[in-house]
Amino acid sequence: MMYCSRYCVRIALRTAANTHRQNLQRATLCALRTLKTSPVSPSDAIAAPPLDGMPKQYSPKIQQLVNDIANLTLIEVSDLNELLKKTLNIQDVGMMPMGSMAAMAAAPAAEAAEEEAAPAKKEKTHFTVKLTEFKAADKVKLIKEVKNCMEGLNLVQAKKLVESLPQEIRVNVFKDEAEKLKAALETAGGTVVLE
Repeated sequence: MMYCSRYCVRIALRTAANTHRQNLQRATLCALRTLKTSPVSPSDAIAAPPLDGMPKQYSPKIQQLVNDIANLTLIEVSDLNELLKKTLNIQDVGMMPMGSMAAMAAAPAAEAAEEEAAPAKKEKTHFTVKLTEFKAADKVKLIKEVKNCMEGLNLVQAKKLVESLPQEIRVNVFKDEAEKLKAALETAGGTVVLE
């Protein structure tokens, strides 16, 4: 029931708007006839505004202009631009509003601040812990430490890993964890690089 009343109100409003528009068109036509400048048709007198999201209707004259301009070559567009500037007395360099000038003055300061912030952004937060060398005397100690650092690795696998250096121990770890791993592996006799 509520839907029906909304629909009826909508229809009534649309009918009232159309009636009002027709009355305006008639009054405009009468005024134009009085001035002896009558348009070709009533639709040329007043362009009706679109209702309820309906697409706007353009006059045939505007549609023809758009079609003609769309079919121009680049040289013709350039000539048209030049002629319009001359005819309408438009200068090549437009005046900039004061607000835009203030924004342009603020732009170098913003760029400088951005450049200062850029090195902070470029600082790495994730690292790869890579074991590159080891001391032969500390080989057993290093193998045990590698086994402890890498989950799911047994002593045999840890031995093969240490004997086939350089090897990545952990990938994509935070800086503090990477530094702890590096310190533990170096204490066990290895040489570690953070990448």
